[in-house]
Amino acid sequence: MVYEFEGRTEKEAIDRAAEELGLEKDDFDVEILETQRQGLFKRGYVKIQVHTEKLAKPEHGPEEDEEEPETRAERPPRREQPVYGDPDPKTDFESAMIDFMQGLLERMGYPGKVSVLFREDRKLGFKIESEFSSILIGKKGKNLDALQLLANIYAGRQGRENLRIILDTENYRIRREESLVRLAYTVADRVRESRTSILLEPMNPFDRRLIHTTLNDIADVETKSEGEGLYKQVRVYYRGGAR
Repeated sequence: MVYEFEGRTEKEAIDRAAEELGLEKDDFDVEILETQRQGLFKRGYVKIQVHTEKLAKPEHGPEEDEEEPETRAERPPRREQPVYGDPDPKTDFESAMIDFMQGLLERMGYPGKVSVLFREDRKLGFKIESEFSSILIGKKGKNLDALQLLANIYAGRQGRENLRIILDTENYRIRREESLVRLAYTVADRVRESRTSILLEPMNPFDRRLIHTTLNDIADVETKSEGEGLYKQVRVYYRGGAR
């Protein structure tokens, strides 16, 4: 399911989405569609798109009681940062995921070793070690994204729809982030010099959000997602110039 929300900042828009949907922030993925920096005569503006497989929580009827404060207080604090540790599987589910992914790679003809990369409350990362890593990554990471999608579908069939699976190999995810940040700043400089706009190549939601967030603090540059489907393009334009 897809929803759209607006706010003066990214945080405000995400907080509004969580409140209106009745979901935790870890229960949905956020894609920034448009950002506009606050100016002397213009307020800040962020438009986001929320993707979630969870149903929005229904409003409480008058007969329903609020959760007891003691119950909420007894809950352990949510772990926000990934925990890196034992790469060996600790549960039957982790073992099943590793068997599935190694079997998938074997059938593809590009065998590799899969191990646990990190563990979070709502995310589980796996690392692929293979001599075919460049093929498994593919152009702009599209092959790795496809493998990750299959892994998440399999996890859902194991009853773990609430868990997001992250796949990585050769530290591609980190290297991709660093490359996109450099690209964002380079394009921003070109836009400021030319006073025009530049349309970037199609990217997945995570990569687009990284571009939006990186350039959000540059006062005279704005960004907007264009296109349809999963792989949209980000347009970077000079504020007040041609879009």
